[in-house]
Amino acid sequence: MREIGVGLLGLGVVGSEVANVLLQRSARLSEQVGAAVALRRVLVRDVTKARPYPLPSGLLVSDPEAVLSAPDIDIVVELIGGEDPAHDYMRRAISNGKHVVTANKEVIAKNGFRLLSLASQHRVDLRYEASVASGIPILSPLQQDLAANEIGAIRAIVNGTTNFILTKMAKEGIAYGDALRQAQQLGYAEANPANDVEGIDAAYKLAILASLAFHTPVKPSAIYRQGISTLHPRDFTYAHELGFAVKLLAIAKERGTTIEARVHPALVPLDSQLATVDGVYNAIQIEGDLVGTLVFYGRGAGGRPTSSTVVADVLTIARNIAMGGIIRPRMELNRRVAVMPMSDVETRYYFRLSVGDQPGVLAQIASVLGDQRISISAVIQKELDPVAQTAVIVILTHPSIEKAVQTAVAQLAALPSIKQVGALIRVEQ
Repeated sequence: MREIGVGLLGLGVVGSEVANVLLQRSARLSEQVGAAVALRRVLVRDVTKARPYPLPSGLLVSDPEAVLSAPDIDIVVELIGGEDPAHDYMRRAISNGKHVVTANKEVIAKNGFRLLSLASQHRVDLRYEASVASGIPILSPLQQDLAANEIGAIRAIVNGTTNFILTKMAKEGIAYGDALRQAQQLGYAEANPANDVEGIDAAYKLAILASLAFHTPVKPSAIYRQGISTLHPRDFTYAHELGFAVKLLAIAKERGTTIEARVHPALVPLDSQLATVDGVYNAIQIEGDLVGTLVFYGRGAGGRPTSSTVVADVLTIARNIAMGGIIRPRMELNRRVAVMPMSDVETRYYFRLSVGDQPGVLAQIASVLGDQRISISAVIQKELDPVAQTAVIVILTHPSIEKAVQTAVAQLAALPSIKQVGALIRVEQ
């Protein structure tokens, strides 16, 4: 049987690990497939640049066509990242009859359905398991192992950078800026961390998860998104006193004829599995009507974990080629379900208010919340600043409508007795 040729686009952190696995474990991988799997070409910008792993002579190329159009390449692995030119390269590879493996969450979140349709037209496979949680297998279970289930909810920690920062803030009581600098020094955060800390990365991943779980196209632009940069160390302390941890959650739920899809900081009960996910680890909690609650947990980033999933996708395609057929996982988006406006979402809320130390303040707060039909579950008063003559009041509500809560926040901020609405964090139980 002829060799199955692999072309790699990109030789960064993940690309280098994938190349190393394909080269160093070639015999073992070929034995698993039942045919030789050969890395033939790697696209890079600079073929003269020093590499962390020694590569065979002639493997590096700078012309995309040497990979995208080469007749001796069957599988193209895209690990460039970003939307362009990665999307264009994938589209061209598929149109040339190449199978494609990618870890690119942005391209799949924005263009996945169109690329899958194109792959179907050209009778090739497109696999993207590593696009959501790096080394954690979650997309294949959603498409295959959990196919008999009606998925009710997804709650996920899918960004290791933000989870590292929040863990530092919670465990060490340090400010957001200091935790971010530590993440950057350790290589967990980019020099420009906006994609991570503003929830953009998590929104891409949630779009993919929600589309598969609810069989409907969910665009990243339809997902409500709030980052972590406004969180204060004291909120972690107060949340813990109330029995909660603070996490950046990606949440999707089926709500009648609509679905919720939102990414934001959230209080989660300390006795929940998600509350114990610390550092750069990720976890995805799935609720199925038949299987109950499942949690998929592991490292959500890094070259080695991601290479594990990428190479697994390569092997799946290679086995199918060796057996003479292609088994394509289908993105069954056969429903058209709207994403619920964030203003209609109902959940519990945590307020932190800086107030004047004077009689009647709590009554004023209760009046504003009552007018918006927001019921109070718990209230605690914290430290008094005798110089500024202010106190901190923390309020936990019963389930309330987002629109009413935002109206209440505006009204509270306008009260002379309220010095600052310091925090508003949603609760997820």
